Amino acid sequence: MNRFVLSVRFGIALTSSLIAYFLVLSLFNLHINPLFSIFNGVITGFAIFESIRYKRIEKKSEYNYTTGFQAGIVTGFLATIIFTFFMAVYATEIDPDFISKIAENFFNSYNTGVGVFAFTVLLSGLATTIVLTLSFMQLFKNKIKE
Repeated sequence: MNRFVLSVRFGIALTSSLIAYFLVLSLFNLHINPLFSIFNGVITGFAIFESIRYKRIEKKSEYNYTTGFQAGIVTGFLATIIFTFFMAVYATEIDPDFISKIAENFFNSYNTGVGVFAFTVLLSGLATTIVLTLSFMQLFKNKIKE
């Protein structure tokens, strides 16, 4: 199997899960409460965990730290990039008042644009991916004993 096929599958599944969770929250007008974004980390963590675990099962004796780390990073980075694009489209096309609604909770005097918002989502996702991947690699750093 190709090096990144498994990670791309998990990345797309992760993106779909994050978008579905966000849209469900928006149905109840809870998407503007930043407290609910904590669950994004749980969803991301589960996908990265499973990506690394499946890569370890697939590679067996050929598995090493680099292989597992690569699986987690590719999964998270791909999902972050696609989700950031979705959030930018959502904030500009679907709900143009979304950024001003979410900004009310943090800062009233700043004029935050879509670029700053998308950059914040991107950095948050990339940082979460790196931290979770490094954390899970402590569990999966060894090969499967045959």
